[in-house]
Amino acid sequence: MDIEVEHFDSPDAQRLRAAQRVEIDRAYGQDTEPGEKPTAESIAVFFVARDASGTPLGCGGLRIVQDGITEIKRMYVRPESRGAGVSTALLRRLEEAALDLGSPALVLETGTEQKRSIGFYEREGFTRIANFGPYAGVPTSVCYSKVL
Repeated sequence: MDIEVEHFDSPDAQRLRAAQRVEIDRAYGQDTEPGEKPTAESIAVFFVARDASGTPLGCGGLRIVQDGITEIKRMYVRPESRGAGVSTALLRRLEEAALDLGSPALVLETGTEQKRSIGFYEREGFTRIANFGPYAGVPTSVCYSKVL
């Protein structure tokens, strides 16, 4: 597996994010994202994981929020690639990138229906926190933080 920086709007990044959107819409209904949607301008760094043949497996990016803290955005692994270590590898790369950006901590938001994601982040040392920013008061949001 190879994980490289890729432009947020590259064709493969767009396809992966679109696939994630389909899953989220199926779980919560359409247009349920609170707050500002990430853009190429607001994402500090974006990664795509690929297998040896170059097939995109997953993606994830970082957005700088207050006090230099970075928020994980658009972390996604294609269903057929789950359980193969792609999420863990992407998370490690995101943690490295956050440190390179001088971030003291990572934060993220996931949804109450994304049980596998919740379990994954908790296993990876993230601590549940009060919903922050645009997620405050959103009953389907679950927020986490990890000090780097």
